[in-house]
Amino acid sequence: MVKSTNVTNSIRALRFAHGEMTQADLAQRVGVTRQTIIAIEQGRYSPSLEMAFQISRAFAVPLDDVFQYPDTERQLP
Repeated sequence: MVKSTNVTNSIRALRFAHGEMTQADLAQRVGVTRQTIIAIEQGRYSPSLEMAFQISRAFAVPLDDVFQYPDTERQLP
């Protein structure tokens, strides 16, 4: 059973904002398979830090415009 990640992303929206880039186009720019991009978009896979930077550079946006992580800080007593 595959566990979903808490990391969310804006890859789909960014692809469409960048000339309706296909998953295959992005995969080729990053050097991975289309299936990897699909899994990342769907939140079934968290990319490595290096791959996350490559994806953000493919869109020419900061990393946190592509990937978000929920604020889960615990309050200390």
